[in-house]
Amino acid sequence: MKPPRPPRSGPRSARPADVKPDAPRGRRAARVAAPPRKPAAEAEREDGPQRIAKLLARAGVGSRRDVERMVEEGRIALNGDVIVHPAPLLTSLDGLTVDGNPVAKPVSTRLYRFHKPAGCITAARDPKGRKTIYDLLPKGLPRVMPVGRLDYNTEGLLLLTNDGEFKRQLELPASGVERTYRARAFGDVSQEQLEELALGIEIDGVRYGRIDANLERRTGRNQWVEMTLTEGKNREVRKVLEHFGLQVSRLIRTRYGEFTLDGLGMGDVDVVARDDLFKFRRHLG
Repeated sequence: MKPPRPPRSGPRSARPADVKPDAPRGRRAARVAAPPRKPAAEAEREDGPQRIAKLLARAGVGSRRDVERMVEEGRIALNGDVIVHPAPLLTSLDGLTVDGNPVAKPVSTRLYRFHKPAGCITAARDPKGRKTIYDLLPKGLPRVMPVGRLDYNTEGLLLLTNDGEFKRQLELPASGVERTYRARAFGDVSQEQLEELALGIEIDGVRYGRIDANLERRTGRNQWVEMTLTEGKNREVRKVLEHFGLQVSRLIRTRYGEFTLDGLGMGDVDVVARDDLFKFRRHLG
């Protein structure tokens, strides 16, 4: 039998208050403390070799999603060879073709305001044969892409750009770009009910973020409601108002970011001044 351990000669040294008893130490501690690194294949590249989807989006061919779809359809080639997934990383547009046509070098970013009327879709073509925004745009306008969408029966401000990356940045909810709508709706709703939307709302399993909503004016059971949001999910305004039992008879987008419908007639298009675009992009980050 071992003799009992002699008592310590002094008091046990106190553990620093900011060190937890089970905190990992050494190399394991360094691994735990360091934030997880993004796999190299997933990391965003701002210089050097880049994904084809990103290069072509910046060249105005389409959004990244559009380009990825073109690759799947076998429409994009490099030096005559059709590109397949996984697409190679490239440093330039040299040798790239879309539908057999060489890709033009990127031009400076342009942004346009378009007052979309109701009765047309935000797409290049429609299988049902309905009118599209491209049937209404001036013939001399360069190749542009819509920033987000407006439904067939929704009118108002639609931004157009020749830069796929800029389009993507404007559309991402993380960018926090506000969109404002005015809706004419039939039914009954109170300002108190609308103010609850500031906390977000879940409808049919879909979570909608903060919405700033105000009851503008009422005539009988018809009222105009102004709503400002940043997510812009599919038919978000209509679904939220229908959740309150309202029937939307007219929906107009009046603002996207810093840009409004002011001075723009129905069906008109104008270009955003370079200085205004520069200031907006600098503020956007």
